[in-house]
Amino acid sequence: MKKFASLLLSGALTVGLLAGCGGGSANTPAPETTAPAESGTPAETVTLKVGASPAPHAEILEVVKDLLAEEGITLEIVEFDDYILPNQAIEDGSLDANYFQHITYMNNFNVEYGTHLASAAEVHYEPFGIYAGKTASLEELADGAQIAVPNDTTNEGRALLLLQEQGLITLAEDCGLEPTKDDIAENPHNYEIVELEAKLLPTTLQDVDIAVINGNYAIDAGLKVSDALAIEAADGTAATAYVNVLAVSEDRVDDPYIDALAAALCSQEVKDFIDTTYEGAVVTVF
Repeated sequence: MKKFASLLLSGALTVGLLAGCGGGSANTPAPETTAPAESGTPAETVTLKVGASPAPHAEILEVVKDLLAEEGITLEIVEFDDYILPNQAIEDGSLDANYFQHITYMNNFNVEYGTHLASAAEVHYEPFGIYAGKTASLEELADGAQIAVPNDTTNEGRALLLLQEQGLITLAEDCGLEPTKDDIAENPHNYEIVELEAKLLPTTLQDVDIAVINGNYAIDAGLKVSDALAIEAADGTAATAYVNVLAVSEDRVDDPYIDALAAALCSQEVKDFIDTTYEGAVVTVF
């Protein structure tokens, strides 16, 4: 770590906190800063602008905000309700980082949109859940029942894999992590897979029989993991393929201010907050 980063983290954020964070090898100057007038404070201060979904990411960043304030860093949290704009904002430089997406989605976004995003920290995963709509249980699903799933590539694939785990459909053997409706090899009960924008799933739950809902949108809608009809297995692919990351431009992964932000996200204070707040809907990986 750069000499400045060590100085920056010598207070409440220790170098040891960085153990849970990933990074890259690029070297880039820190953002423009101003020196504080009082002695005994960090040599430089900076404002970091970070995009996030309202829950749980922005809520978690509020904890991080207090930690960084002790180090002379101001964290500005910008909330988004979609998955595209916060990544484009990193690419055009209007955000320093974002925290809302899992690693597989980020990697696919880079391919699809030609962006240059990289992970600066792996923080948590949010188990996908199947939630009851018009039908109260999986056993009660009638032939032709409507099952809503996210319509973006990675999350639809994740939803279909969960439906397969529950024995509702069978997917082609070579479909990998991103199956689509075309990869459904067996659907003996002729369930209708309804593809919807992820953020709309909670609001349309009453119109379908069941829905597979992203963790952050489920939390935002007040849905609890304990109420789900099924969730992803803790020892499955979710904790690795779908780990939520702190995303930055690939030329910022060694920036000392990003290091400080990553350290705060991987801190015991954040872990304690997540464990006591989300009741299993958010699971830390550090």
